[in-house]
Amino acid sequence: MPHIGEFAALSTAMCWTISSLFFEIASKQVGSLVVNLLKLCLAFVFLSVFSLVVRRMPFPFDATPHAWVWLSLSGLAGFVLGDVFLFRAYVVVGARVSMLIMATAPILTALIGWLVMGETLTLQAGLGMCLTVGGIALVVLERNPDQNHLKLSYAPRGLLYAFGGATGQAIGLVLSKYGMGAYNPVSATQIRQLAGIGGMLLVGLALKNLGRVRPALQERRTLQPLLVGSVFGPALGVSLSLFAVQHTSAAVAATLVATVPILLIPPAIFLFKERVTLKEGLGALVAVAGVVLLFL
Repeated sequence: MPHIGEFAALSTAMCWTISSLFFEIASKQVGSLVVNLLKLCLAFVFLSVFSLVVRRMPFPFDATPHAWVWLSLSGLAGFVLGDVFLFRAYVVVGARVSMLIMATAPILTALIGWLVMGETLTLQAGLGMCLTVGGIALVVLERNPDQNHLKLSYAPRGLLYAFGGATGQAIGLVLSKYGMGAYNPVSATQIRQLAGIGGMLLVGLALKNLGRVRPALQERRTLQPLLVGSVFGPALGVSLSLFAVQHTSAAVAATLVATVPILLIPPAIFLFKERVTLKEGLGALVAVAGVVLLFL
């Protein structure tokens, strides 16, 4: 099928749009760390059943040591470092603004490729980076009429959390590409999730937050959005993203996935009754346009 990788990347964007909205709901109720751990466990169960049906193998027994090492590191970077920060950003500034900041992930991916793997950055790529940063600045900055200078429209710590999420995702994407090769994307996702679960358990033990897991599972209004987000996020979404980078370049996949900030605007307006200004809508369009220019 022509452009199957590109279609998979667009499907990833749609899945992450849905999951981010539902994870925002759950995170505000029981906390980001608990939601992060539970969604990884639920998604791993979903993928194990799927893998058993499709591959006749519930676990990635056929993965090479190379895949286990690098995909595990990818899981720690993406699911532990990245998602801990991202889910905290959901609580502080909401899914729409968080995912807009996540549009910097392709920029960070390109910079990592340049610094670590010696990839070339063109003038056009540099212009794309500036355009993306400019679009984000249009959303998160506003003029203070009293003091005649710019100020942040959202809580600084929430924006920093979201940028931490983008950094984790960028590192995880590069490591996934290197570790997966031609291996099955679903089984590769399972390896990443196992590493993520282990990492989240260690973080939970260190912060003494694991006691909140059982009450979250017993609370229906938390469990429902958690289940929906887990299906569309770490199960379908992550598997589709790995399938995408297998069948197209990581840069193209990252570009298409970066459309999430635009896809989030309609549900933010009609479902969550958020007030999205013309400036914020334009900023999201400019930021995504910069990502497109970066990898065109």
